[in-house]
Amino acid sequence: MLDACAELVDEVGYEGLTTTLLAERAEVAIGSVYQFFPDKRAIVQALTLRTMESYLQRLDERFASDDLTHWWDGVGAGIDEYITMHRTVPGFRTLHFGDVVDLHLLDEQRDNNGVIADQLARVLTERFGMTDEPRLRFCLEIAVETADALIKLAFRRSPEGDERVLAEAKSLIREYLHQHVEAPAEAPVEAPTS
Repeated sequence: MLDACAELVDEVGYEGLTTTLLAERAEVAIGSVYQFFPDKRAIVQALTLRTMESYLQRLDERFASDDLTHWWDGVGAGIDEYITMHRTVPGFRTLHFGDVVDLHLLDEQRDNNGVIADQLARVLTERFGMTDEPRLRFCLEIAVETADALIKLAFRRSPEGDERVLAEAKSLIREYLHQHVEAPAEAPVEAPTS
């Protein structure tokens, strides 16, 4: 049902999604839909949580590789995975991490991008030894909001994402974090130019 939901959201948008359409696409009885989900919001929330788990798994896999030597590489990997999901994961371009439905879809206390920033902070502290402090989380939240807006702009301009906008987004985020986040002692002093 979640796969059918992802396809339908891309085709008709969140507003056009109905439980009847979902049942038809998933080839199940409408009662089966209601057995698992009380309404379309619950279905979209489940899809969003699955997408979040997929994003974090992708990040963990990228961060486990030896290709990432500095925390800048981790920031770039986070942005790259977000862009890849826009291009390849059904429903993601429309729903992102649920902000279309509810800014607090992932957590009642925090907005969706705040939850993403917390997850990125966790990964950066575990993989690169960054100090997990409120300043890091605040800066990552600003970076996630900015990257999210610019990536959405890139995909409004082109179905595959306007490469110029995506390159500027990466550059802007890296420079911002370079200026505002204290790096671990082993990290480079200067941000990469790419």
